[in-house]
Amino acid sequence: MSVALHPLHLTARLPLRGLRCLAARVAPRYNNAPAASPTTGLCAASAASNGAARRFWSNPPRAASPASPASPASPPPQEHLVHGASNEGQLDGKPARHVAVNIDGDPRVFDTVFLRDSCTCARCVDPHSKQKLFQTADIPEDLEGACRTVVDKEKGWVVEVVWTNDVPGYGPEHRTRHSTDWLRRALTTELELRGGVRSDERVLWDREKITQNNKWIDYREYMASDEALFDALGHLNKYGLLFLRNVPDSETSVVDIAGRIGTLKDTFYGRTWDVKSKPHAENIAYTNVFLGLHMDLLYTSNPPHLQLLHSLRARAPNGESFFSDSFHAAHTLHAQSAFHFRTLCTFPVTYHYHHTPDHHYHYTRPTIELFPYPKYSEPTNLAIRNINWSPPFQAPFEHRIGGENQSALRNYLSAAAAFNKLVTAEENLFEYRLEEGDCVIFDNRRVLHARRAFDAQKGERWLKGAYVDDDVFFSRLRVLEEQFEGKWIAEGVVRQAV
Repeated sequence: MSVALHPLHLTARLPLRGLRCLAARVAPRYNNAPAASPTTGLCAASAASNGAARRFWSNPPRAASPASPASPASPPPQEHLVHGASNEGQLDGKPARHVAVNIDGDPRVFDTVFLRDSCTCARCVDPHSKQKLFQTADIPEDLEGACRTVVDKEKGWVVEVVWTNDVPGYGPEHRTRHSTDWLRRALTTELELRGGVRSDERVLWDREKITQNNKWIDYREYMASDEALFDALGHLNKYGLLFLRNVPDSETSVVDIAGRIGTLKDTFYGRTWDVKSKPHAENIAYTNVFLGLHMDLLYTSNPPHLQLLHSLRARAPNGESFFSDSFHAAHTLHAQSAFHFRTLCTFPVTYHYHHTPDHHYHYTRPTIELFPYPKYSEPTNLAIRNINWSPPFQAPFEHRIGGENQSALRNYLSAAAAFNKLVTAEENLFEYRLEEGDCVIFDNRRVLHARRAFDAQKGERWLKGAYVDDDVFFSRLRVLEEQFEGKWIAEGVVRQAV
């Protein structure tokens, strides 16, 4: 016998107090639906107050064991919790928009639009490209569905929804299934994002800490082993600084190194570029004079995340490179002066690269950029996204330069001086002379780099450089995290691999 289930109806406005769930025992088949495995009623209209819902779910129905199904002559009872006539017409009486699912003994409420939009069946998501085959905007605003729990061969216990008014083009045979594990993870992610919780593996460092913890990896191991690559990129994500040794003496080696991460970033400097001293240089890096701590391409809308520098020739005296952790300096500044820290978070600084007639780049950004956090929530830490510090490429100020805002510029001057004192402090600098066959990779949005002057008349100094964008780096890191740890991180929230 086939028994049709009522669509899940609920009032459209919250609060939903005073609405009641009805329990009805029905046969294990939907009208015109294929037979399912033994099931239990873990799905309900989100109709009761929290207290009533918790009392109802305190002793949820027990599922028949999938390993020991009942005989066909005596099918196990199947309990569905659906919306009934007794609570129709409450408030505005509009169609249901929520479903309650029993997760770990508690009813957890989901919007039916979320359940439909997240459908991953082969009709909704292309199994090869993994791209979505319908639009969220196609979902009917008065979406209704009937819900039950079934055992899926691949996912285990799942919530299955039959839609009574599906997306145009989808017939009555279409089903949406979500495992309770996936729904639990979706709730956890939403709560952590909404609560401003951030998982941050970055390690702040001074000279002593980076000297103790810095990593040197052999080129051949880095190129041949995904495990070694994961170790390298994980370290790079934590400390922002990594060195490779025994890199082949070839102008394409930096391309090979970057290619293990992903696509190189092409800029007006080229896909790769040479750092050599030359007359009438268009960039101070292409000279032999002292180059202070800075970051590259802050005059563009999306500066590169990683910079790679491979030493092909290191025969000129001096020319040592040194590095400083700007995040460490920012945290120290916050502890010393919250006012200076806030000033660097809000005061706009303009950067430019203006070489007529070929190039004219121009961008304004604060020195310290924080991750956004939800309204009514305070960040659990300083949540620094990027530091922007590049004095050689700074343009004249364009904001708060006089009149009523004159104090703002003075405040910035004091804050910038305090920050500069921290990043250039001897105890915060890691210095190293790149030898031939070395390659340094560093986080251009965090680690400041500099170079001492060198004597170009007494020998050649030649570095081959390349950039990699943030999207490319984090994509590769997440793939490796899923492969080796079964998890990945985005927006500061840990997600389990599916």
